[in-house]
Amino acid sequence: MLLLISPINHEEAIESIEGGADIVDVKNPKEGSLGANFPWVIKDIRELTPEDKLVSATVGDVPYKPGTVSLAAMGALVSGADYIKVGLYGPKDYDEGLEVMKNVVKSVKDIKPDAIVVAAGYADAHRVGAVSPWDIPKIARDAGADLAMLDTAVKDGKTLFDYLDIDDLKKFTDEGHEYGLKVALAGSVKKDQLKPLYDIGCDVVGLRGAACVGGDRNTGHIDRNAVRELKELVESFE
Repeated sequence: MLLLISPINHEEAIESIEGGADIVDVKNPKEGSLGANFPWVIKDIRELTPEDKLVSATVGDVPYKPGTVSLAAMGALVSGADYIKVGLYGPKDYDEGLEVMKNVVKSVKDIKPDAIVVAAGYADAHRVGAVSPWDIPKIARDAGADLAMLDTAVKDGKTLFDYLDIDDLKKFTDEGHEYGLKVALAGSVKKDQLKPLYDIGCDVVGLRGAACVGGDRNTGHIDRNAVRELKELVESFE
């Protein structure tokens, strides 16, 4: 299970790398759960990240505007991201989600076929009117994306497990794997929740708060020791 850590700037990226993050995920919590950062921040972090580590970039909690989102995805790609994560916030159903993701996949893979495109949904989609989390694996498969992901849209202290129990998460993970996709799970995941996610075959776990001093994704900052502790914990499962 790969450890995806989400820094917001140069300093946090260094902490993430030194701590042993497998994937350095550039985001901006000020703009939401999967808030997009600036192109120059992505470029800077790609330049300081070792070539053998992947850099991920979120393009936002996106609206149902396929053209706009496709341009945002291209922006993340040309800024140096290997992973392009799209938060399907505005699309209300399978059809709208698929339209967004098909155009993102075409835009990205026409330029870089080996780029990794991530269709991300929300375990608490009902709170914001977004597409159901159960549609995400099908959207990812039918759009030609590489990875299906779940996060939480509202960051108010609740975690992924407040909305889906471990059996639900296993069902989501198994479905993604049946479609030939990788599966990522995130959403204010706590340290003691890593083992259950590992046990169900989660491929990538996304963390920010758990890697921050004080455990707060907004007011804390990523610390290499916290990242290292998480990395060692995940490695101990193997």
